[in-house]
Amino acid sequence: MKRIVFILCCLLGFASLQAQSVPSEKLYGLGSWDADSLGNHRVVVAVDKAADAVVANVEWRRRDIKSEDKNLIVVDAATGKRITNVCRYTINREKGEIVFQPQTVPGNYYIYYLKNLTSGSRYYPTVKYPPFENTASTEWIKKNKLSGKKAPQLPAARVVQFQAINQMNSFYPMEVIATNAETTKLLNANPNDPYILFTEDRKYPIRMTSDIPYKWIADNRHDYFTGNADKGEYYVFQLGVWAARQDIKTLHVDYSGLTNKLTGEKIPVSAFTCFNTEGTDVTGTVFKKDCSVAKGKIQALWIGAMLPEHISSGDYTGTVTVSAANAASKTVTVTVHISENLIANHGDNEPWRHSRLRWLNSQIGFDDEVIAPYTPLVLKDKTINCLGREVKLSEFGFPASITSYFKETITEIGKDGRPILASPMNFVADGGAWDNLNFEYTKQKQGAIAWKALNQNSRFLMDVEGEMESDGNIAYKVTLVAREDGSVNDIALRTQLASGIGHYMMGLGQRGGYCPESLNWKWDVEKNQDGPWIGDVNAGLQIRLFDNKYERPLNTNFYHQKPLIMPASWCNSGNGGIDISKDGNNTLVNAFSGKREVKKGEKLYYYFNLAITPFRTIDTEKHWHNRYYHSYDFIDKIHQYGANVVNIHHATGINPFINYPFLRPKEMKAYIDGAHALDMKVKIYNTVRELSNSCVEMFALRSLGNEIFSEGPGGGFSWLQEHLDQNYIGAWFVPQLKDAAIVNSGVSRWHNYYLEGLDWLVKNVGIDGLYIDDLAFDRMTMKRVRKVLNRTNPGALIDLHSANQFNPRDGYANSANLYLEHMAYLDRIWFGEYFDYNMSPEFFLIDVSGIPYGTMGEMLQDGGNKWRGMLYGMTGRAGYGVENRPIWNVWDTFGIQNSEMIGYWVSYNPVKTDSQETLATIYRQKGDKTLIALATWAKSDSKVKLSIDWKELGLDPKNVMLHAPAVDGFQEAATWNVGDEITVPQGKGLLILVEKKLH
Repeated sequence: MKRIVFILCCLLGFASLQAQSVPSEKLYGLGSWDADSLGNHRVVVAVDKAADAVVANVEWRRRDIKSEDKNLIVVDAATGKRITNVCRYTINREKGEIVFQPQTVPGNYYIYYLKNLTSGSRYYPTVKYPPFENTASTEWIKKNKLSGKKAPQLPAARVVQFQAINQMNSFYPMEVIATNAETTKLLNANPNDPYILFTEDRKYPIRMTSDIPYKWIADNRHDYFTGNADKGEYYVFQLGVWAARQDIKTLHVDYSGLTNKLTGEKIPVSAFTCFNTEGTDVTGTVFKKDCSVAKGKIQALWIGAMLPEHISSGDYTGTVTVSAANAASKTVTVTVHISENLIANHGDNEPWRHSRLRWLNSQIGFDDEVIAPYTPLVLKDKTINCLGREVKLSEFGFPASITSYFKETITEIGKDGRPILASPMNFVADGGAWDNLNFEYTKQKQGAIAWKALNQNSRFLMDVEGEMESDGNIAYKVTLVAREDGSVNDIALRTQLASGIGHYMMGLGQRGGYCPESLNWKWDVEKNQDGPWIGDVNAGLQIRLFDNKYERPLNTNFYHQKPLIMPASWCNSGNGGIDISKDGNNTLVNAFSGKREVKKGEKLYYYFNLAITPFRTIDTEKHWHNRYYHSYDFIDKIHQYGANVVNIHHATGINPFINYPFLRPKEMKAYIDGAHALDMKVKIYNTVRELSNSCVEMFALRSLGNEIFSEGPGGGFSWLQEHLDQNYIGAWFVPQLKDAAIVNSGVSRWHNYYLEGLDWLVKNVGIDGLYIDDLAFDRMTMKRVRKVLNRTNPGALIDLHSANQFNPRDGYANSANLYLEHMAYLDRIWFGEYFDYNMSPEFFLIDVSGIPYGTMGEMLQDGGNKWRGMLYGMTGRAGYGVENRPIWNVWDTFGIQNSEMIGYWVSYNPVKTDSQETLATIYRQKGDKTLIALATWAKSDSKVKLSIDWKELGLDPKNVMLHAPAVDGFQEAATWNVGDEITVPQGKGLLILVEKKLH
């Protein structure tokens, strides 16, 4: 009788378990535990009657692969103690059969089934899932006959609930897999279909690409969809394509539009788009996207439609048809019920709606309008004038001359020009001199002028396309077409820089500093290098080489995971390179490609970019006025400190998630409103490089293949491994927030989204600009960023931080050279981590300060060298471990905003020292007073005398005093007479005030 009762109890237990194992909202919930030690997921099971061993048959429907290899930990809910007597039997992705020894009866037990271990870097963690650890005692196993391959008949532990540590980690409902039996039944019901279609609401983004969710089995919805929307909403829904029996090639989506049968009103076909099959790229070009599905995989199709604001409420019905190149089409009847409500901002204020997906196809900021402070281009014959520079074109379409009118101070534009070229730029190829066949202008706008030239010689036709923009950037596309088969000795771009222009250099493996007498550089995929900047402070030229297959490589720790694509033309299988040499006072730059074989009609794409520096004058008054505080703190505290620009990093209360600043808008706006009330600005951390896993559109973006995110090995923080199919690069992780990011691809439609998001933040939250932590977008995107900011908030600011990328991991790239194309639109740079501020003055000037490019900067690493920094108008950044108030007090007492900055590099600087290792920059208020910044690179205390042109200072040497005011942490007070020797401490400097004596 006891045996019969036991069997009945077991059967009832199994029946109860089966009844509760059907996925439902009630069966999935949240719990609270230490996820760092136990993982993010558990099953709650109940033991109702005492037994020495019970079996939990858990239909967990797991999406992770190799579930059988992962550890299990059983914990007594009442005591919190781990149960060591645990045996596993059948373990697979669909179910787990787990026997354990209960201690508290009746009671609940937790089975943690994705236990993980974290190691490595705090911010780039390595997370692994350890194998099952057998902790059961031999006696217990023997007593309960558990040594066989099958579990004996035992009392059942009843499944109560599947729990995740929070909603972010929950698998329900879209990551709860259908069983093999369920998918087989579905296939049998559709015996002839090469693919099966599913419809899904935007509330439930399609997450898995290798399993269909149980929800789709339960919904059984294949040919119809019903949704709810508001007037004026950009409405989004999904179709899921399961390539059940074969590869499905080149999906295409067609629409009938939607019609209200009662009123006859229509939502036209033109309102619809499928983000997976078409779009608008970062150049504003409409494109078609190949969307194919490998056998066994699932492809989400995200479809959006702009619903009119002025439309009647009611049901609107039509069809969406999915077709493939190798399979029959399928039609879905779509009904959208439109409410009486008129939604704000097309639904963009509520990220869960996914209305912002339309931002991917935005063309915001695409125009040729001039961006302040740049001035309209002026064209006369073949001469183009932009701010402070002039370019004269040859008949072949290349620069015949380039002239800079910037003064050495970079604070003014003068009338006397300085030639950058000693002779016209020359593009040479076998076949002799070129004959010009045609030259014409193809665009003449205030912000951009474009031209075409057609040239030929005996071996090649040469098509030249050039475009100059108002910031002084010139983009060239040179296409050579071979006129005959044969060998080619060389094809090259040759540039002869005028006397004195080859003074400094950076790039091609050279740190910023003096230009070498000679340099021979060859292409190397291990190096993130494609051209140099060579110049003097007030006149320089960056030359970057690429081709028609160029893709922006990754940077900042990830270069080698997506390196520079070697340009087939310039690199020529390693034969190409750049030679730099001196020819008297001139500097020759020979970008060559070497020997090659060509076939008649073959095209070679020799693209290159020229950036003429400086881009603009440095605005010292603005620089001294804007005092940055780089920390999230109380506004009143920052205001009292004396700063007026606040940078809000990510991982803070109002901007917690990296590069996705949309989830705390009310809190962010309240903070910014408080700052504005005190006439302060607030900028936020937001860039394109990596993206938080808290991004609401994460799975929609993942459905675009490798368009938005870079391909990679996966791994990283546990959330990424548990919720993203592999093929990503794990990026920055914030431990306290569990904010895990993955790396963006080089250039993509995400940049369009980023710009629309910026526009939304400016208009709805009131941000005053951006703090950008390294850059992963191109100069066109930077131009659009500046336009978006200027058009709503003309006083908005952009500052760029970069870690030193001159290292093997980052391909020995100079940050200044890497980001030179962006500096035309930055307000400040902060070159930063891992920078050595004990490097030479020329390194400071070229690689760190930004001055030769028309931008000023600050120091980061260890606060920088505050004495040397003052030669370039640089300090460390307040709020980031630097105390700036003492130096700010000196500035204010002196009135530095009203002074003229004249650097040590200026030939007519009125103040010089008698030491090449100790330099002087002055801040002059002519006829009143001057502040002299001294800094030394001498290996011991430097004793110097000052040579002063008193007339240029507007002061009488008989009636002045030289005084070093006391500055905490900087210098002690001191006084000198004119002509006295001044001791400058080793590695440091002085601030000396020269002013009229008081009588």
